[in-house]
Amino acid sequence: MSALNLDDFAQLIERPDADVRRTAEERRARTALPPGALGRLDELGEWLAAVQQQVPVRPIERPRALLFAGDHGVAQLGVSARPAGGTKDLVRAVLDGASPAAVLARTAGVPVRVVDMAVDCDPAELPEEVTRHRVRRGSGRIDVEDALTAEEAEAAFRAGMAIADEEADAGTDLVVLGDLSVGGTTAAGTLIAALCGTDASVVTGRGGRPIDDLAWMRKCAAIRDALRRARPVLGDQLELLATVGGADLTAATGFLLQSAVRRTPVILDGVVSAACALVAQRVAFRAPDWWVAGQASGEPAQAKALDRIALNPLLDHGVTAGEGTGALLALPLVRAAAALAAELPVGD
Repeated sequence: MSALNLDDFAQLIERPDADVRRTAEERRARTALPPGALGRLDELGEWLAAVQQQVPVRPIERPRALLFAGDHGVAQLGVSARPAGGTKDLVRAVLDGASPAAVLARTAGVPVRVVDMAVDCDPAELPEEVTRHRVRRGSGRIDVEDALTAEEAEAAFRAGMAIADEEADAGTDLVVLGDLSVGGTTAAGTLIAALCGTDASVVTGRGGRPIDDLAWMRKCAAIRDALRRARPVLGDQLELLATVGGADLTAATGFLLQSAVRRTPVILDGVVSAACALVAQRVAFRAPDWWVAGQASGEPAQAKALDRIALNPLLDHGVTAGEGTGALLALPLVRAAAALAAELPVGD
């Protein structure tokens, strides 16, 4: 296996087509609606035209919800309202169609793909198509040890890249990106605090299932301790992910970068996908042009990361369920923007 050079992404990733975007803007100006009447739907439609390199825009016909799953050793400290090692139950709820994300995806006619990168269970307990990319059983406790070895980090990153290629080759025209994890928001908060140069207390939130004050203090302390381990490796993004990320976050980062290479647009979900996006931006500064943020999750770390990569969430409904739910709620808005951009009649 050849060495993985993240610097290549900066050359491989181009911006969406600016000329096509201008053509889309001109087409919109020839419709009967006054400027600004559709608000951000105009902006979304023009973004989709640039991404697709096509005017009029094609409808979003083959979206996919993609959920990277993994347990985090830091959950042993009681930083989450869910029990440590509980990600298997989250995965099973999605596979059984019983989670909010599964219900929304089913309603929207969107297939859901779950990728187990580090779920802490016997792989035989989950379907083979879910576990085939797994690199380990649970990521390390980031306050005192690395989340992954260097070899595991590379394997997870390459798995994310491979999944991006699989989706692009299958004709997926938009990905809704989410996560299934226990302890994942602690790892995400650490990454965001490290890359934004801020303190643990600034990024420590309450999680999708809100934690009490004592758990918040434990989470804040865990992020503080993990930050001490993260700062010396800030210059190497793959080493940073190995040190304080985890297999699921590392795979999602590889997925985001390779999706940008393959010109596949992505809707980001909550703080975990925002953390991965921030790491990916450090690798290739043009990559965020291929993403939109689905929803504000209320997590302070997400807000800080999205501000740093200049993405403004499409929705803010106070939904904290995570697991791709916020991004799935934004999908109808993106589809509506595509339909309006394609079907509104234009004058001469």
